[in-house]
Amino acid sequence: MKIAVLGTGGGARAHAARLVELGHEVFASTRDPEATLARTEPDIMGNVPYSQWLADHPGITLKSFGDAAGAADLVINGIDGHNAVAALTAIADRLAGKTLIDYAVPYVYQHDSEHPWPTPWGVMPKLEPCDTDSLAEQIQRALPATKVVKSFVTQEQSTVVDPASVGEGDHTMFVAGDHTDAKQQATDLLTSYGWSDILDLGPLVCARGMEMYAHMHSAIGFSLGQQFGGHFGIKVVR
Repeated sequence: MKIAVLGTGGGARAHAARLVELGHEVFASTRDPEATLARTEPDIMGNVPYSQWLADHPGITLKSFGDAAGAADLVINGIDGHNAVAALTAIADRLAGKTLIDYAVPYVYQHDSEHPWPTPWGVMPKLEPCDTDSLAEQIQRALPATKVVKSFVTQEQSTVVDPASVGEGDHTMFVAGDHTDAKQQATDLLTSYGWSDILDLGPLVCARGMEMYAHMHSAIGFSLGQQFGGHFGIKVVR
């Protein structure tokens, strides 16, 4: 399958690398490929320059967001939550009729808070939207011709693509969306990654719960001494 991964951060890199291993034709993507390849310093999260990473992962083609989406059968959104709606709206025609699996968290950084949450790396970002809306729903409204599925967001992406790295894979992944066929595509991809416990939460409105879980995910990670990300899983026992 031809799969586009939108974004060049650590999560997007994890998906791109794993998808190539699984035999897919993978298009990584960024706003400006030339600028991305010209960078010589690690990114804000400490990931090596993308040109270096790309050289170490043959079989991945870097394109612009629009070109990657247009060439793909399935699209994974790893664009940061603050910029996702605008970036995806700009390429809406390339996404029409396709499934878009969204794992972005709608974080707002460097915000003013009356009651800040200190973390080992600074003040916890706030979620916007939350409670009465979700980023996934905003994306779906902006892209009515696209089938949006929310998934992957309750776990670090390095674990999403390799669930067996935690508890031999015995933990739960979630999907939500308004299109049954699109959720099946997401489920099939998760199964190929190695997931055996995949829980369909129902319509896309359930993305609100998944996105708001981001704070709980961080809290668990901090309690385990994991300052960045979290190498653990959650299991729905039923």
